[in-house]
Amino acid sequence: MAKRTRRALVTGAGSGIGRAIATALVAAGYRVVLADIDDGSAKRLAAELGLSAFPLRLDVTDKAAVDGLLGAIPKAFQPIDVLVNNAGHDIGGRTRFDLGAADDWSSIIETNLAGTMRVTRAVLPQMVERNAGDIVNMSSISAIRLVPDMAAYTASKAGIRAFTDILRGDLAETAIRVTEILPGLTRTNIILKRHRGDRKLEKEYFERFRIALEPADIARSVLFALSQPSHMQIAQMFILPVNRW
Repeated sequence: MAKRTRRALVTGAGSGIGRAIATALVAAGYRVVLADIDDGSAKRLAAELGLSAFPLRLDVTDKAAVDGLLGAIPKAFQPIDVLVNNAGHDIGGRTRFDLGAADDWSSIIETNLAGTMRVTRAVLPQMVERNAGDIVNMSSISAIRLVPDMAAYTASKAGIRAFTDILRGDLAETAIRVTEILPGLTRTNIILKRHRGDRKLEKEYFERFRIALEPADIARSVLFALSQPSHMQIAQMFILPVNRW
């Protein structure tokens, strides 16, 4: 009997790390749902990847949209074998907590942490029913290495780390694998968005650290975790530029 094509759902798939992961998954033979709040970027990527990709507009903070998530995905892209929770932002970040806007801090938590939990809750019951699946949560080195002026982002990623650990424990009697990816500085548009499109600040930021990871580096790491034997899970993976510790 021919082996069934595996299906994946990647949030924040339209750019950066999400785009790289989705592209790598399609290259590895997956059918991939490209979920992104920017449906234009998701559609452009789907046009590049062909019939193995399905673009889907998804705001992970929208309760109704996430509750109806599985109903919006074509049957050819179900069931979801792999969920990659990658959607996130740091808009307004790198600002002292009392000087930043409360709405910015709330949005970071709602997207990065609550969005991850909400999407996982929508997809997980079918995995439990099948007793199979992989959940990959995109955390950050910020979850464990505290830096001033990053209160909301750090709290969101530390929350993802705790959530991932507890979820792994909740599912310990199942065959579902749960992986946390903790990248260091990666060359994506998160810095540009953090500074609301200020390219000068983005350029200065990356120049300060000299070396940054590329999204493809993270994608290779995700595929490594997914490619392990079914009895083995990569619980956590720290990925750093060579000049960081």
